[in-house]
Amino acid sequence: MDRNNQTRATEFLLLGLSGQPEQEEVLFGLFLWMYLVTVTGNILVILAISCDSHLHTPMYFFLANLSCVDICLSSVTIPKMLVNHMLGSKSISYVGCMTQIYFFIAFGNVDGFLLSVMAYDHYVAICCPLHYTMSMRPKLCVLLVAMSWVITHLHALLHTILMVQLTFCSNNAVHHFFCDPEAILKLSCSDTFINDLMIFTVSGLIFLTPFTCIIVSYAYIFSTVLKSSSVRRIRKALSTCGSHLTVVSLFYGAVLGVYMRPSSSYSVQDTVATVIFTVVTPLLSPFIYSLRNHDMKGALRKLMLRF
Repeated sequence: MDRNNQTRATEFLLLGLSGQPEQEEVLFGLFLWMYLVTVTGNILVILAISCDSHLHTPMYFFLANLSCVDICLSSVTIPKMLVNHMLGSKSISYVGCMTQIYFFIAFGNVDGFLLSVMAYDHYVAICCPLHYTMSMRPKLCVLLVAMSWVITHLHALLHTILMVQLTFCSNNAVHHFFCDPEAILKLSCSDTFINDLMIFTVSGLIFLTPFTCIIVSYAYIFSTVLKSSSVRRIRKALSTCGSHLTVVSLFYGAVLGVYMRPSSSYSVQDTVATVIFTVVTPLLSPFIYSLRNHDMKGALRKLMLRF
């Protein structure tokens, strides 16, 4: 088809997760409930950590940042879907879609970097306990978090700039509930070679760096724990790492399920994995860290008593 005869897209249509009106009603109620619980749960974690001086440690500093990012990640995608449903619309403007792509990439990658920083914190606490205070100095903790934010936002900016260089023509229907970069890229009627190359190289590096850090950290942790003859120390180590490993498994399991497969095989299963990555993990994270952590439960109890 002659590209000159095509109309340049000024908006995209988010088709959602289901084409059935009755199913859309159920999904609206479910996503609204999940979003409210996600925001409430993560805000409570942030407040509990901020108000309890006993939790002013590197581990809880990273957890508070993770909760903040989880709120942001959920807020990038779910509110627009809920608003569209209430207005009876499926459209999102071109600018709105590009903005959603930017923040989705940024917050999604910050999540991974923070999980790797937390894994390093666990490694130092378990494998080098005598040097923990010196190794995890406040300035270093702030630097690690700041670097995570800067790197991931520069990464998001790169992909967004490359995305806006593309031409999107008459086909503007997105088979998703938000502007997923993979789905949007397929709609372009211009050459996407550079975009694909950057996804394969830069995005691969951004993904593999924190993932490798987590794997290496836990390899040393498990090696140290297995060498220990103290049952109490083993239980403490497993208790410390259990919540983090659960969140890591949910997060990276979903990411691997979607973005580490050929784009031609993108399917309903990938959509489900994306929902787990963007909605379910931020929802469950505060509960996973709170229910299995005695200090967090105590801090939350104190916070509730204040109200």
